[in-house]
Amino acid sequence: MLKKAITVFVPVATIIALCLFFGAYSRTGGLFRNPQMAGTPTLLRQVQSLSQLVTVKYILEKFVDVKDVKWYGDNRVLLLAHGIVKAGINLNNLQPSDLHISGKQITITLPHPAITDVYLDDHYTQVLERTTGALRAFDKDLEQNARQQAVDELRLRAIDSEILKDAQDRAEAQLTSLFRQAGFTDIVIKSR
Repeated sequence: MLKKAITVFVPVATIIALCLFFGAYSRTGGLFRNPQMAGTPTLLRQVQSLSQLVTVKYILEKFVDVKDVKWYGDNRVLLLAHGIVKAGINLNNLQPSDLHISGKQITITLPHPAITDVYLDDHYTQVLERTTGALRAFDKDLEQNARQQAVDELRLRAIDSEILKDAQDRAEAQLTSLFRQAGFTDIVIKSR
């Protein structure tokens, strides 16, 4: 059990250490020219944010028309949804067998890319039209239903637009660059 825990910890710790090293390298303009001390809360947030390598962001717009039709009147919301869809690789899914280092060669097998976040930008999302039938009560949930439908449809539209392929390609490019900066000359990146 301890051997398995160490085997899992070492590859993940290596990737985190490399990311932290190159993050410090790029922030100071060189190899620790102006060292900066980070407090524990800041360091903790940085480590937590490394679990997902978000590599692509799509900005999409969609009209969503939600109607609640009854025989005594219609309620309707027409929404212009301005959405953001992000995708990347979850590094928490790396297994010990996914990383092999031999001298200047590194081989890493990445988990499948996934959509990490879908949300509406409230600054640009707007209700274009709202109607309430003469015999109908105002439906406060209709706009919320339209927003949820928009999020669901934007997720599907992003998948149809090959966001996952873009996320995989960009993750491979970013990791290749990172490993080259770390001194590896032979970099092999595979997918599960």
